[in-house]
Amino acid sequence: MTTAFFKKSLIAAAVTLASTQTFASAFQLNEHSASGLGRAYAGEAVVADNASVVSRNPAAMTRFDKMALSVAGTYIKPDVDVNGDIYSGSTKFASASESGIAPSAFVPATYFIQPLNDEWAWGVGIFSNYGLSTEYSDNFNAGSIAGNTELLTVNINPNIAYRVNQQFSVGAGLNLVYAEAELNRRAGVLAGLSGNKDTIVSHMKGDDWGYGWNVGTMYEVNENNRFALTYRSQVDLTFKGDYRGTSSGFKTVGGELPLELPAQAEFAGYHRLNQQFATHYSVSWTDWSAFQELKATSGQCNSADGVGVCLHKPEKFKDSTRYSLGGTWYVNPAWEARIGFAYDKTPITQEYRSLSIPDSDRIWYSAGATYHIDKDMSVDFGMAYLDGKKVDVNEKLVENSEALRWKGTSHGNALLASAQFNMKF
Repeated sequence: MTTAFFKKSLIAAAVTLASTQTFASAFQLNEHSASGLGRAYAGEAVVADNASVVSRNPAAMTRFDKMALSVAGTYIKPDVDVNGDIYSGSTKFASASESGIAPSAFVPATYFIQPLNDEWAWGVGIFSNYGLSTEYSDNFNAGSIAGNTELLTVNINPNIAYRVNQQFSVGAGLNLVYAEAELNRRAGVLAGLSGNKDTIVSHMKGDDWGYGWNVGTMYEVNENNRFALTYRSQVDLTFKGDYRGTSSGFKTVGGELPLELPAQAEFAGYHRLNQQFATHYSVSWTDWSAFQELKATSGQCNSADGVGVCLHKPEKFKDSTRYSLGGTWYVNPAWEARIGFAYDKTPITQEYRSLSIPDSDRIWYSAGATYHIDKDMSVDFGMAYLDGKKVDVNEKLVENSEALRWKGTSHGNALLASAQFNMKF
């Protein structure tokens, strides 16, 4: 493998914004509240036990008769490993395995609801629906397809709700999303004998604001039984910033990369079976088919994918569905306990699974509790274990060449812990 071949390769095409198997499907986040985590977010759009319901369903704000505030934080400790080798045809070329590719993370959120009268309420949430971080070592042999990737998003979500009648409420809101992204890919074995594996061959960093909307409905059969249906629109981002890599002759140039944060919908139900027990459930859908490729462009780039193309990576995601079921035990006026179970289906097909997207189906096991300090203050605690399926990965080191491929497996799981303070006033 010569340096000349390395310089002709579109190594940058390997970059992607993707999952580390630690959150929801792909790079989606569910970690909006401690109370929700304890029930695996089952029924989250309709339980409405604190102000964090703003993150799922604005219509549920009509259930509040006092101003409400919730502040939450979730700690995520993932454990994601990849084990494999680089092959030239059927011949093993080099080993390329890595442990702990996903760093720990902390996800904060805050919510506020104010009823205006018996019919109207407004509220705002500040939280994140999408994010990720992956970190491979600088000398990783497959560094051209797996380096450092980070995506941070913050959603500022003001909402208003209206109670149509005793049973039916509607709500709507705006989503003001700020996003930052950075990626680095390194030479790895493509550097050849005379090069350095840790040489950065593709770097891009940028940010953007995007805008969307959300709507929600809630139907209350009675005080103990209710349903919700919600929808959150797609948010289109165009990261504008600096690019440097093989396709720009290793010069820093201005570039842009569009990214679609997909639409989401949820159907949820809550049923208080008796004074002590309730069950709740959700079916959530994400329009991941909107995410078909990553393509960064600049007038100063020239790659195998064409003039003006800095990097290109087909993704071909498909829509995904999440199913969750939970239960709440109202132990006494001071304590509540909850459990939850969820099945999270990946949007990634086997053909397009990669080291930077080793995503797989996963199962959630959750538990949590609420302690009521008094009638207007409470604290929530939640924990969850996410068990991801081991999957096979077979990926080209250079998008437009079959010369070298990484073949192996990926497996990931995660522990999540969350705490939350709630107050009515």
